[in-house]
Amino acid sequence: AGGIAEMAGMGEDIRERTDALDAAGNTTAAIGKGFAIGSAALVSLALFGAYITRAKIDLIQSSILDPKVFAGLLVGAMLPYWFSAMTMKSVGKAALAMVEEVRRQFNTINGLMEGTARPDYSRCVKISTDSSLREMIAPGALVMLSPIIVGMLFGTRTLAGMLAGGLVSGVQMAVSMSNTGGAWDNA
Repeated sequence: AGGIAEMAGMGEDIRERTDALDAAGNTTAAIGKGFAIGSAALVSLALFGAYITRAKIDLIQSSILDPKVFAGLLVGAMLPYWFSAMTMKSVGKAALAMVEEVRRQFNTINGLMEGTARPDYSRCVKISTDSSLREMIAPGALVMLSPIIVGMLFGTRTLAGMLAGGLVSGVQMAVSMSNTGGAWDNA
């Protein structure tokens, strides 16, 4: 809002108000992210416990040094990073498609730059919707298929290792991304 107020040439008092609202929004978002990360971690831990109970895995007898469990831990620890890389790449592709459409509209619609013509909003919404749905197929498949494939090919202990690795790595990554996102937002 502050950028819009500045570009519109509004007074300094408007800019002060938008900055105050922005700061309040950032604080609220930071608190909300903390609660979301904490609740997601606890739910993941509960689901992990449910899996261990249902699969009848004896944690006392299980060892992190078991090659299958250790391999599962490594794969599970990599999955949140792989998923994040895929989603960030998808966002970049969708943003590039939107930029190309906006450039096309500025080049082809007469009067758009002067503000006398209306842009084709529906085309931008269609690009955004289509890109978001299409680009999330691969990350969604990764999340849905990896436990099934690991469980079927390598067994319940490897899957338990993968789930534990993903839980630990995912929580660490969530906290890290939340903090860096807040820092970038306020830079």
